[in-house]
Amino acid sequence: MMVKIEAIVRHHRLDEIKNALVTAGFHGLTVTEVRGFGRQKGQKETYRGAEYKIDFIPKLKIELVVPSESADKAISSIVKTAQTGQIGDGKIFVSEIKEAIRIRTGETGGTAL
Repeated sequence: MMVKIEAIVRHHRLDEIKNALVTAGFHGLTVTEVRGFGRQKGQKETYRGAEYKIDFIPKLKIELVVPSESADKAISSIVKTAQTGQIGDGKIFVSEIKEAIRIRTGETGGTAL
């Protein structure tokens, strides 16, 4: 069985997260720039004395698929490096993956990772 881990994190934590995952033995991931909001519902900024609200805060979404027995190790690596203790550190979502196929070779399942 495989799981997909999706982590929504702050931009400036990316290099640390990537290094932690590679050190832990995870060598493939996808990063996408995303925008959204959580409980804080955006944030207020001040520019030239005028206050304005940013509804959608820019974040990064890191996605990786790992064997289910390795998921806890990957998740703890992400949490340890992404956590600042401030509102807006992000979220991690874990879902089951039915199948993975490496297009180049046709390998399936865990060998495709």
